[in-house]
Amino acid sequence: MPTLSVDPEVAHERLRAAGVDIQPGNTEHERWRAEHGDAVAVAYDDKVVVQGASPTDITLLIRQGGGRAHAYFDGASRGNPGPAAIGWAIVSSDGILAEGGDPVGRKTNNQAEYDALIRVLEAARDLGIEELDIRGDSQLVVKQLRGEWNTNDPTLKEKRVRARELLTDFDRWDIEHVPREINDRADELANEALDDA
Repeated sequence: MPTLSVDPEVAHERLRAAGVDIQPGNTEHERWRAEHGDAVAVAYDDKVVVQGASPTDITLLIRQGGGRAHAYFDGASRGNPGPAAIGWAIVSSDGILAEGGDPVGRKTNNQAEYDALIRVLEAARDLGIEELDIRGDSQLVVKQLRGEWNTNDPTLKEKRVRARELLTDFDRWDIEHVPREINDRADELANEALDDA
């Protein structure tokens, strides 16, 4: 659940300008609430909390984009190939900007890892992030994206090409392999989505 450190009046104005219907809060602590797509924003005195299945439906409207962020991604497959899911999170100095987890059908673990990477890159692009530090616990994806390892698998080649295309949207990016415990939020979201599939 992203928490945006933004002036609630600024957020209110941006949502209103985007045509989003804004209602009074439900409690004495809530200043206002807004629903858009699959997300709900609730404003308090000094922050806006976004909830729902697709927080980016609102966070994209509230944030002006730009700046630097960290992107975490993880894919999971039970059976390899088998039922698969992805998890991802984008974090800045303001906290979690966006996150998500979704089932992605029957895939290998490596295919799911690439799907998670592609989804987090799309979300970061949509948020207008300019500089992106990408972190994942798949050594294969990290090394293939850097060009250190090749792949003979046509599906993975296609996914690598798509990821590299998305990277051209950023002024600067880097990608590093991290241990699973550093990537715990993306891992958790992927496993939750897999359990719900």
